Amino acid sequence: MNRESFIETYGFSIEDMDEQLKNKRYRRFREMINDLNEADTAEYIEDQRPDARILIFRMLHKDQAADVFAFLPPEIQEEIINASTDVEVKSIIEELYVDDAVDMMEELPATVVKRILKTATPETRKQINQFLNYPDDSAGSIMTAEYLALKKEMSVEQSLNYIRLHGEDSETIYVLYVTDAKRRLEGVVTIKDLVMNPYPMKIADIMDDNVIRCMTTDDQEEVATMFTHYDLLSMPVVDQESRLVGIVTVDDIVDVMEDEATEDIEKMAAILPTEKEYFQVSVFDTWKSRIPWLMLLMVSATFTGIIINNFETALAACVVLTGFIPMLMDTSGNCGSQASVTIIRALSLGDVEFKDLLRVIWKEIRVAFFCGVSLAAVNFVKIFLVDRMLLGNAGITFMVDLVVCLTLLVTVICAKLVGCSLPMVADKLGFDPAVMASPFITTIVDAVSLLIYFGFATMLLGIG
Repeated sequence: MNRESFIETYGFSIEDMDEQLKNKRYRRFREMINDLNEADTAEYIEDQRPDARILIFRMLHKDQAADVFAFLPPEIQEEIINASTDVEVKSIIEELYVDDAVDMMEELPATVVKRILKTATPETRKQINQFLNYPDDSAGSIMTAEYLALKKEMSVEQSLNYIRLHGEDSETIYVLYVTDAKRRLEGVVTIKDLVMNPYPMKIADIMDDNVIRCMTTDDQEEVATMFTHYDLLSMPVVDQESRLVGIVTVDDIVDVMEDEATEDIEKMAAILPTEKEYFQVSVFDTWKSRIPWLMLLMVSATFTGIIINNFETALAACVVLTGFIPMLMDTSGNCGSQASVTIIRALSLGDVEFKDLLRVIWKEIRVAFFCGVSLAAVNFVKIFLVDRMLLGNAGITFMVDLVVCLTLLVTVICAKLVGCSLPMVADKLGFDPAVMASPFITTIVDAVSLLIYFGFATMLLGIG
């Protein structure tokens, strides 16, 4: 939140808070910090010195402290836990939603986790351990156990009373699930359904028994796709026997989408993914995440050098061809990247599947043809007007111009085909299609463009 909107929202500025804290006017500062939204409070704490963070956190109301704690980064959570008594740690953990507690423990050192589990109640400890045993990136690992379940024989009035009694500890009450005596999922109702129907009406008469659900072992990215497709606020998570064990809420899915998008971007940039923020990653770890792909791409670029060396005689016979190599390689690489990024995104959204490969290829061929013709036409004019006439390069003839433009047209088509097909093939084989993005495809397309270029040069200019 920027400073102007901060003042507009709360009626005081961050500087006002800093002044109260600096001058030890703790009563006024406590009133101000407890007026803030949990996310804004966490951001304010994060910007303070370590000793001040502990002081500020202890000024928070008990019911707000856990919510703020969930927004803090792991290293500050560790600071607070290390500076807190066992009683204070227990209070924080018991107030946290289980999924938030699990996320925290996956980031904290083992010694800190051991202390947290030691202070938690047996029931909380059991739930946390259960969540920690679910596979990484599964629906079970991001679900929460704080939900409300109704019975179909309950009336609307009984359901509303039940929500009033138990809803405070539930992560959401807008969508409620109906289970039988063995916790098997039977239906779903919304709070709107309860409010809009008369009190004597039974849940069985208003519930929807077609419930969109997921399994505890389902991949969280697939769950995120289902949330988007069905426009959900929450989704029930069931085990192999269709028993309701938790729910996934939309705030968790937003985090999943952000993490998956970040991971894809890093892979498309030839970087090993990391879950940490930029400044939390050390220089050495950043080097380790980047150097493997750089090494691989550098070695693979050797093929480009081999091709150029093989046509060294042709280049010596027509030196002017050398000047167009960077343009041809860059253009073809960009075209391949455009196609690959588009298809990778479509695969992640479920818009295309491997069975659509021929349709995708046919579409990309047509797109590539129009792009290639446009680029070749502009390049044809540019070579004559700028390179030959304006710069006075007498070595550029009509045939040289033709070779460059024909190469441009064909390489654009080839680049689009490689860019659209490789991610789909990778996805079919079980690999992450993001790996087949810009750097990898560019290396392939560079080699192909050179082969096409020297092929046209040999055929039309009679060199080689």
